[in-house]
Amino acid sequence: MSVPAKSHGGALKVSTTEAYRELAGAERAAVLLLALGEEHGRKIWEQLDELEVRQVSLAMSKLGPVNPEMLENLFVDFVTRLSARGSLNGNHDTTERILASVLPADRVNAIMEEIRGPAGRNMWEKLSNVQENVLANYLKNEYPQTVALVLSKIRADHAGRVLAILPEEFALEVVNRMLRMESVQKEILEKVEQTLRIEFMSNLSTTSRRDAHELMADIFNSFDRQTEARFLTALEEENRESAEKIKSLMFTFEDLGKLDAGGIQTLLRNVDKDKLAVALKGASEPLRDFFFQNMSSRAANMLKEDMEALGPVRLRDVDEAQAIMVNVTKDLAAKGEIVVSKSKGEDELVY
Repeated sequence: MSVPAKSHGGALKVSTTEAYRELAGAERAAVLLLALGEEHGRKIWEQLDELEVRQVSLAMSKLGPVNPEMLENLFVDFVTRLSARGSLNGNHDTTERILASVLPADRVNAIMEEIRGPAGRNMWEKLSNVQENVLANYLKNEYPQTVALVLSKIRADHAGRVLAILPEEFALEVVNRMLRMESVQKEILEKVEQTLRIEFMSNLSTTSRRDAHELMADIFNSFDRQTEARFLTALEEENRESAEKIKSLMFTFEDLGKLDAGGIQTLLRNVDKDKLAVALKGASEPLRDFFFQNMSSRAANMLKEDMEALGPVRLRDVDEAQAIMVNVTKDLAAKGEIVVSKSKGEDELVY
């Protein structure tokens, strides 16, 4: 009869009539997922990153026979470990602490940078969220072929903005390389990704610090109007220059009146009509008229009727609806579907 035993390091040893069979690391995960099958294991597979999928898949392909005793011992060990810990709480700190106990410090830092880094699910999506001037400043020192590869992997609109900043002769060489580019070997692509992760993304926080006034303008944009007024009034008393600069950088609901006809109609197609009615209840008369003028007579009349039917509306609800419309506007501007500006004659603001 088999006798289960624990090996050093938490690996599970299972005695058979012939010899001990040790299951450790990816093998243990592979056995569990194999036992769960396609239906029950799908959600777990979806949570694994590419490297984890490769490791578990490789272990699974080399498992060989897994007898019922091995499976039972693994399940018992798994449940025992889980129940012994009681409730679990996964967050950045616990993840970093656990990684630090099994990985070198540089690997932990790289992994945590991936988790805490710019928004995006992979390296290329993260690069698409890096400010174009920062990315261009880094790439201008690379080989044109490398730059061509990077720009071919990120979003086309972002690649275009980066190309426009690069020195003209260098940018033209990159364009020609992109036109002649064929399929890239997987090993080369992985090496470029690794280099970007180590040399660029890990140092991003020190090379792309946002202007403090821009950051505060974004924070003030998230305030309700009473909180915004309170902070701006207090700041004006202490530092009028900073207060004025923050106000000039803020994009508010009233700034929607500076959209062109195409922009306002694009916005109207992307905003919930109920939110629009609530938002306009608290808008100035000129801004209301601006919206009505950019709608058909029938749609404008229906909107007016909806607004009247609402009756008194809480200021908090108005603020929320207006904030939603401002955020939708910024999202559309980021996608290049509309252009927003603070006022006529000033530079366009791109979000």
